[in-house]
Amino acid sequence: MSEFTQHKKSRVNMLVSLSHALINNREKVSDLYKVYSDEIDKLIPSDIILAVDHLMKEDIDLEDLKTAINKLLNLVFKPIKDYKHTQAKEGSFLDYLVKNSEIAAHKLRTIGGDLKRYNKQKNQENAYLLKEAYMDLLPFVQVYTIKENVLFPIIEKAWGHFRCVKLMWAFHDDIRRDLKSIISLLDEPTEDLARINRLAGDISFRIMAIKFRDEEILFPEMLDTIQEEQLEAMWSSNADMNFPFVEAPKERSDAIPAVATMPQGKVDLGTGAILPEQIKLIFNHLPVDITYVDEHNKVQYYSTPKHRIFPRTQAVLGRDVHNCHPPDSVHVVEEIVESFRNGKKDRASFWIHMGPNFVLIQYFAVRDARNVFKGTLEVSQEISEIQSLQGDRRLLDWD
Repeated sequence: MSEFTQHKKSRVNMLVSLSHALINNREKVSDLYKVYSDEIDKLIPSDIILAVDHLMKEDIDLEDLKTAINKLLNLVFKPIKDYKHTQAKEGSFLDYLVKNSEIAAHKLRTIGGDLKRYNKQKNQENAYLLKEAYMDLLPFVQVYTIKENVLFPIIEKAWGHFRCVKLMWAFHDDIRRDLKSIISLLDEPTEDLARINRLAGDISFRIMAIKFRDEEILFPEMLDTIQEEQLEAMWSSNADMNFPFVEAPKERSDAIPAVATMPQGKVDLGTGAILPEQIKLIFNHLPVDITYVDEHNKVQYYSTPKHRIFPRTQAVLGRDVHNCHPPDSVHVVEEIVESFRNGKKDRASFWIHMGPNFVLIQYFAVRDARNVFKGTLEVSQEISEIQSLQGDRRLLDWD
């Protein structure tokens, strides 16, 4: 083993040990820094990624791990910030993520002033202004959706140590939840000023922490280890998603690679024979989202109706279904798939409210004529209108 590799392994092991100490609260953070200060000063971004990957493979409570990682990154902030890392090129995909994060940071600074006014004089007008400020920030979570559906699949394919993105996804979900909570609190008269301030502090800290981790750790490591053509492919994977604040030029965001020519012959479907293009049209005109995962747990297909409920990009194709869900819900997916695989179940249903929409999410076991498990079909549908139906409509009425 080379001296470089030995030193790197030593630094990663130090970070893992330090994280365990933080999780178990064995020592004060300041005391831990004194013990490890010499090695901390030598850290580089890839050390953090490897250490988090190692920790994610351990049986550690997710909330405990998130708290420990926040403390850990406070300890290593200076050497990581001072490290001369590779910068994203102007106009690149990663550059647009950085640009949008800068706008979010500016909005957070403005919110700070609104929050001070609300604390000084808690009235309806100041509550409204603060709520509007958070409503203005809310579209920023689209950046996280883009990361989860475009960046994360590329990282999973390029790195063996990709599990840091699963932890980052959990932080994304915390921010989404807190933004919805504070907007809801400010929408109605409340005396819970302490909770509003706590949520405001959490939102600001988490967004800025993710910004630091993206720009000082994740993006530089991507630029150093992933081929440029793969990074450029992110433009086509993101074709159906828009950046929230600083939009990319259309000639870049719509640069979709040419699709292979479809076969000319018809496909025998048993109850009819139609062209492949017609199959595509049929699936995309159904009033549901469809995603097919094969028997090897790999995403093989998703439909593209006019209004998808849950985002999908071409980057998801070939991705392990376990990596398509945040850490706190992936165990549910695993349970469903395993129940389908062993034949115990054939169907699972969930229904959730998403703003004004009521969404039915169903999973179906796909089996061949011999009842051999061939994968899982996910079907999602907005059912508010269906729920509201009453009586009979026997005549056409388009009014």
